[in-house]
Amino acid sequence: MESLENHLIDTENGIIKLLDPPFNKTKLEPGYIKAYLPGVRENGGQYTHAAIWAIIAFAKLGFGDKALEYYRMINPIEHTRTKEATIKYKQEPYVIPADIYGANNLVGRGGWTWYTGSSSWFLNAGIENILGLKVEKGILKIEPCIPEKWEEYSIKYRYKTSIYNIQIRNPNGKNTRSARILSKWK
Repeated sequence: MESLENHLIDTENGIIKLLDPPFNKTKLEPGYIKAYLPGVRENGGQYTHAAIWAIIAFAKLGFGDKALEYYRMINPIEHTRTKEATIKYKQEPYVIPADIYGANNLVGRGGWTWYTGSSSWFLNAGIENILGLKVEKGILKIEPCIPEKWEEYSIKYRYKTSIYNIQIRNPNGKNTRSARILSKWK
């Protein structure tokens, strides 16, 4: 994960690259990704599935601060906060893209949007891995991995005809395993 942070996370452009440097002038034949221009899609850009899997890995390792930081960083709204950023990004601020270009004059430009695979993984990372809401075999579990500075948060969860109002408190300022959970249902 340290290597990923050092070599693939580009905080300046708000992307998590799949690989770096891109395949360009090399005798290596990595397959179809070499057909993309350097920095485009899997060839040195952000391949969003992999970026989200990295965020999930940070959460599973207990790094809640990093998981949320990178989750927010790749959120499309962060790429459209200013007019200049929106012009560079060229995509909708409410749709997660499958990829974001990572090199040369295209860096930061969003790729294929309305791609449900990336959006479902993004939702999964936020709800199940950061907020910690999981339902496994009909059992509701709360296993958050949150930033230390989060004092509390709440979740409203509907299951069949029941509504659960769940409040998670973090009085000890920890990423994991210190939250107190208070649940009320109707």
